[in-house]
Amino acid sequence: MEKRIIILALLIIQMVNSQTKNKTADALFDKMYYIDAAKSYELSIKNGDASKEILQRLGDAHYFNTQMQDASKWYGKLLADYSAEVPAEYYFRYAQSLQGIQNYELAKKWMKSFSEKQKTTDSRAQNFSLKTVTLEDIKKIKPQFVLENLEINSAYSDFGPMFYKDNLVYATTIDSSFLKTAKYGWNDQPYLNLQLGKVSPTQTNVTFKERFAKEITTQYHEACVAFSPDEKTIYFTRNNYNGKLKRDNKGVNNLKLYSAKAVESSNGNVRWENVKELPFNSDNYSVGQPTISKDGKRLYFVSDMPGTIGSTDIFMVDILGEDQYSNPKNLGEKINTSGREMFPFITDKALYFASDGFLGLGGLDVFESRLNDEIFDTPVNLGAPLNSSMDDFGYIVNEETNKGFVCSNRKSGKGDDDIYSFERSCTQAIKGYVFDAISNKKIPGAIVTLKNNENQELQQIVSRIDGKFEFEENINCNTPYTIEVVKENFTTSSKALLTPENSGITEVPIGLDPNLIERKEGVLKIKIGIIFFDLNKSDIRYDAAIELNKVVLLMTQYPSVVIKIESHTDSRADDQYNLELSDRRAKATRDYIISQGIAPERIESAIGYGETQLINNCSNGVPCSEAQHQMNRRSEFIITKM
Repeated sequence: MEKRIIILALLIIQMVNSQTKNKTADALFDKMYYIDAAKSYELSIKNGDASKEILQRLGDAHYFNTQMQDASKWYGKLLADYSAEVPAEYYFRYAQSLQGIQNYELAKKWMKSFSEKQKTTDSRAQNFSLKTVTLEDIKKIKPQFVLENLEINSAYSDFGPMFYKDNLVYATTIDSSFLKTAKYGWNDQPYLNLQLGKVSPTQTNVTFKERFAKEITTQYHEACVAFSPDEKTIYFTRNNYNGKLKRDNKGVNNLKLYSAKAVESSNGNVRWENVKELPFNSDNYSVGQPTISKDGKRLYFVSDMPGTIGSTDIFMVDILGEDQYSNPKNLGEKINTSGREMFPFITDKALYFASDGFLGLGGLDVFESRLNDEIFDTPVNLGAPLNSSMDDFGYIVNEETNKGFVCSNRKSGKGDDDIYSFERSCTQAIKGYVFDAISNKKIPGAIVTLKNNENQELQQIVSRIDGKFEFEENINCNTPYTIEVVKENFTTSSKALLTPENSGITEVPIGLDPNLIERKEGVLKIKIGIIFFDLNKSDIRYDAAIELNKVVLLMTQYPSVVIKIESHTDSRADDQYNLELSDRRAKATRDYIISQGIAPERIESAIGYGETQLINNCSNGVPCSEAQHQMNRRSEFIITKM
């Protein structure tokens, strides 16, 4: 887990442990030679020294080298013997190592203990205890990815893929051109160098092509690159090295970001020249793992510089011009946690990154934060099989093809870290709820039907007691569908939708109007039959009362509804006479409704408009049929408040 953090990018700020009596092991540990240090600490335990300091460092030596079985063993003993004396961070590391061996129930217990012991607010504990998303929810995420182990993977560490032209640049320890027998003490592997791989036409495999950018290669680590959109500038991570290694005041060699320019020869070969340090590097902290926005205007990277929220955070700078950058800006608490955020990859649609500070399946998990108007959404775990109980990181994707690459040290791989190709299926889950559009109350027992663009029925379900529904099968992305909802005493509703271009959940609330409600040009009206009056009279007849009782019924069922009454005549007879007659009829209608128990204040107005609002061309002097005139003789009940 931790080896690639140092190798690639970012030194973890480790707790300062007291020195043990095993000075040889301490020296190895301080140099980050964890394999040899672990052996030496285990020898101390065999000789009877199982002190707190020995157990801490032995657990850490295995934890930093992703040996989770051994790490959980020694952390377990540490907490069994010294639980009251060790920092809360060891509770977290123990929980993480338990997740790494898929002991999720025990991990949950110790994460809770971590939360209780941590006296200050720690986002890791908060994220693991969120009630909105549980570990069970993440396990239930429908698989979106098909992974293939690549041909280029070796028994050592292969990771850090990045697109370059039609190829793939990646870091590996399999072929170190400088002192091939030299090993990195952290994990007893050769130093990392960059390679160029040929991507197969199906983008499912990569074969070795040649060493990449030999001119920027040193005898130490180079890894994790990014390219400007025109691919004429490379940004890469390297040990703090300029002829010799530089160390901070603690003796640590930090990592830095460098840039270089492509110089193309007449035969098409590219050399990378003019290597420069980026101005926000420092000898006192690490900077690395670059990614460039699609427009080339922003550079994202990982660092433990001052202002870091957790162990390592994702930062951003604006690229202002040739070798000119803004001051680094932390992406903030929505993205960064008290844990580790690293391996960012930015597209025009999302930020992808690895983290152990959010709820996950173990170690580092890959998360996606959708990008909306330059604002990052809450990160979402991408689930298995992309994520596993081990470390999963280094995710890059072509958003157009949904194909890309990801890294993992899962046990099914060829070696330490392996690179996998993947294809991401794009599916949507459609769910929602049915509600009464007037009262907003949820409607159970509605028949909800999903139809395709050809009006063919795909699925049919019934809304639950809380009005909610969810179609069982995943739905295609970027595809038109129609949802039809039918319920007795309500008007059937059909809602067209176009699913988003990316996988996720589309929530569709659907409101149903009662049968007595109609919507016309955005206006809500109570729908009843024609109100008949005797010639030249405004008295409420028996047949008119039957229709008006429907208005009374609806207003009784929906006590918050307020209406206004409008009465109209046809164009026959004198204009002023029609205006006065319609007004008397409107007010007679109002009085009848009030007489049936409706509060007067719920009728906003009752006004007659005569022939001033004809709905056809049957004005004065225009010959029309009786049916055409009848269309204009109407009473309308308009809902003004619900």
